[in-house]
Amino acid sequence: MSQQTPATHHFERRWGTEPAGDGLWRARLWAPQAEKVELILTEGETRHAMERGEGGWWEAEFPAEAGSAYMFEVDGLRAPDPASRQQSGDVHSPSILHDPRGYEWRTEWEGRAWEEAVIYEFHVGAFTEEGTFAAAARELPKLERLGITAVEIMPVGQFPGTFGWGYDGVLSYAPHNAYGTPEDFKRFVEAAQGMGLMVLLDVVYNHFGPDGAYIHALAPGFFDKDRQTPWGDAIDYSESAVRSYFIENALYWLTEFRLDGLRLDATDQIRDPGSDPELMVELAEEVRKRDWGRPIHLTTEDNRNITRLHEPEANLYTGEWNDDWHHAIHTLLTGESEDYYATYAVAPLDDLVIALKDGYVEQGQAREQAPAGPPRGEPSAHLPWSTFVNFNQNHDQTGNRARGERLLELADDPRAVEIAHCLLCLSPFTPMLWMGEEAGERAPWLFFADFTGDLAEGTRKGRQAEFANFSGFTGQVPDPCSRETFEASRPFRGDPAEQDRWRGLTKELLRLRADVIVPLSRSGRSGSASASRTGPRSVAAEWPFRDGTLRVAGSFGTPPDRAPTFDPDFARGDIAADPYAFAMSVNPK
Repeated sequence: MSQQTPATHHFERRWGTEPAGDGLWRARLWAPQAEKVELILTEGETRHAMERGEGGWWEAEFPAEAGSAYMFEVDGLRAPDPASRQQSGDVHSPSILHDPRGYEWRTEWEGRAWEEAVIYEFHVGAFTEEGTFAAAARELPKLERLGITAVEIMPVGQFPGTFGWGYDGVLSYAPHNAYGTPEDFKRFVEAAQGMGLMVLLDVVYNHFGPDGAYIHALAPGFFDKDRQTPWGDAIDYSESAVRSYFIENALYWLTEFRLDGLRLDATDQIRDPGSDPELMVELAEEVRKRDWGRPIHLTTEDNRNITRLHEPEANLYTGEWNDDWHHAIHTLLTGESEDYYATYAVAPLDDLVIALKDGYVEQGQAREQAPAGPPRGEPSAHLPWSTFVNFNQNHDQTGNRARGERLLELADDPRAVEIAHCLLCLSPFTPMLWMGEEAGERAPWLFFADFTGDLAEGTRKGRQAEFANFSGFTGQVPDPCSRETFEASRPFRGDPAEQDRWRGLTKELLRLRADVIVPLSRSGRSGSASASRTGPRSVAAEWPFRDGTLRVAGSFGTPPDRAPTFDPDFARGDIAADPYAFAMSVNPK
């Protein structure tokens, strides 16, 4: 890292408040149905009338000091700024006039190529006892020493209360103040990048949370009245002001916080059939046309298993969370078969073979035990292998269980989990580890939200009802609105010796990945992958690159009927004879 003159990063937005020079600020709010809009500086109740402009926009210019608290008043309703950069308190409190130019970046950062990505997903509030950006920054050296190259942070946009997953956020531009200030987040980013770690942020553009989303009242036209998402009112992306809210949000995080990328949550719910280009395309195009001075990585979570957003020639999105890999591994190791696991539980090892060869498992083909409706997915074997962000665990797949059990608690044999860990880390796909997984974490990861009153009671009842028909679960779901549930989800409280053993394995695997697989990936693929079953619970696969061929083989409980014929560069057990074994080799060209 080289030193430079301190720099500031400011993205001027259409939405919200912006410093306008000479002690002035500019405020804009989209409220097309409003009759009267004012900005109120809450200390002294100083009112500034806003003037209606074209397209439902209201605007004002006013004098104020940075750090002043303010609210909008729309036809008598007071509300925080939907594009607030910082809150004075909770989601109902006044916003703060925040000048992003106050933070001076003292280091340069050129970013890292996607082929180098080993992603570590974590939750700021649960990652440390303090639950802050500053405390998380102090833990980063441990991740860097393991071989992690990217941290992915669950959503930080301000959400109700103090603890929650973050997907119920309502102020998409304001870092959650229980985690720290915007400057604290920037210091975290600069600390991570100073160690060579990319920083990715999870953002939610498909819905707003149920408490504090004043945008419903300020701008009812923000929402599509004819559609609902699983989490609330759908958004009308055909409105230009709505599109700018989300596109500017992406550019804001990337600019002012110098992030390396974004992960867009549940993009299958960002439905925009009447627009050309669709929002997902326009957002990526706006990102790609800027010169950032570093690679920017955009990844998606999309239940449809589509490929158009990830085609290399489209130059839109870098990666896609691959649930299919998780489902195949999970059913293979646990035997679970309910709900969305049903189709993968039919032949999990065969599905793992497909995932090793093609990325997606479900590619539009007919599937036994599949739900009614058209087949899911599209052929994916042509996509770069690094497109697929593979994981054996993540926040969703663990926390959406009634008791939040980790894979090591559920698997029939923990030795098979270690083999799956080897396969994840030493395949050419992009691996992602879930907070604590690197240390063999067994503590639960539960769903929690700091709701109160009727909303809390409705959440409790809904959570209980969600698991009423699961044969594998009986009893009471942990109270999702209890701080005890949140505290129970903190990792790193297990046996220190066992954690050190797992960290040693993770470090060894990631060193091999950096030394062997990353150079191969940089050289580019030179053909199609191949994979096959080698026994009732064993597989082998190979991937051809311009500089060599990567081969792996693994057994999850029985030795192979047909032993692989390569000489391993890395072996865990005897791949020809042991029921739990893994081997990897590279044949250079």
